[in-house]
Amino acid sequence: MDDKTIKQALENIKKDSKKRNFNQKVDAIFVLKDLDLKRAEHQVDFFTSLHFSNGKDVKICAFAAPELMEEAQKVCDFVIAQSDFKKYQDDKKLLKKLVKEYDYFIAQANIMPQVAQVFGKVLGPKGKMPNPKAGCVVPPKATLKPIYERLQKTIRLQAKTQPIVQITVGNQEQNEKEVIDNIKTAYSQLVHHLPSEQNNIKTAFLKYTMGKPVKIE
Repeated sequence: MDDKTIKQALENIKKDSKKRNFNQKVDAIFVLKDLDLKRAEHQVDFFTSLHFSNGKDVKICAFAAPELMEEAQKVCDFVIAQSDFKKYQDDKKLLKKLVKEYDYFIAQANIMPQVAQVFGKVLGPKGKMPNPKAGCVVPPKATLKPIYERLQKTIRLQAKTQPIVQITVGNQEQNEKEVIDNIKTAYSQLVHHLPSEQNNIKTAFLKYTMGKPVKIE
């Protein structure tokens, strides 16, 4: 997969797209082959950092006890204090609004059991529980700015039940070189997580939010 073939696919999805009144996302779709997804070692589920934003404004919420509160309020988009957990536990609408509004959740490590108890039933099914693999479970005195900045460029690649990985790699108004770099980075990371590397990639496509998939030749 090289710059030229990706650039051609980007030009094709642009050419085939109808004009929309919003900035469409660019998604990369990787179709996998020769995997048995019933075997844990063949499943794909990992986080990786891109070199550039994927064109989305990532919003981050923190669960904090007093030790982390000041730092979290300074850095994150929203903070839920440990003392306010009960309010959310008793309000299902508030919980559902929370999961829709924020992309990642950071939690102070020593209050994770309470976070799981109160928020797990809503965040868990959406794959948004604070995840140590993404660096989202932190010590009480953590410095959060580097984590916040990294999460702005972090994506999750998953194929646990179907042999398809679909990720957002940019948007149609973003610098083309950034989108190409994001696609190549995601592809490289995916290949390294597959048992037979590039031999497990059947084909790859690009698409706009409202457009048809176009094959990367």
